[in-house]
Amino acid sequence: MALEITDATFDEVVLKSDKPVVVDFWAAWCGPCRMVGPVIDEVSTEYEGKAVVGKVDVDANQEFAAKYGVRNIPTVLVFKDGEIVSRQVGVSPKKVYTDAIDAVL
Repeated sequence: MALEITDATFDEVVLKSDKPVVVDFWAAWCGPCRMVGPVIDEVSTEYEGKAVVGKVDVDANQEFAAKYGVRNIPTVLVFKDGEIVSRQVGVSPKKVYTDAIDAVL
């Protein structure tokens, strides 16, 4: 399962990570988010130990969603060394997410 990331843990979990980090910005009421969620969970399992995969509920945690210009959800950002290296907005096939991780591993 993907890690739950909050505004309080974002800095430590995402920005200071020594591994690539995939962050799925989502909300419970968002239909497309419910389609992406299981895919993100699969990616989390497959990349365990190689990348950090987490989710940010934008209703409860708005600080970093605003900071990174997340206006539409789902938005999946990939971070490497605290910097965004990939941004995917909307529903995408799993390969799009895994390719983005593989590019920075």
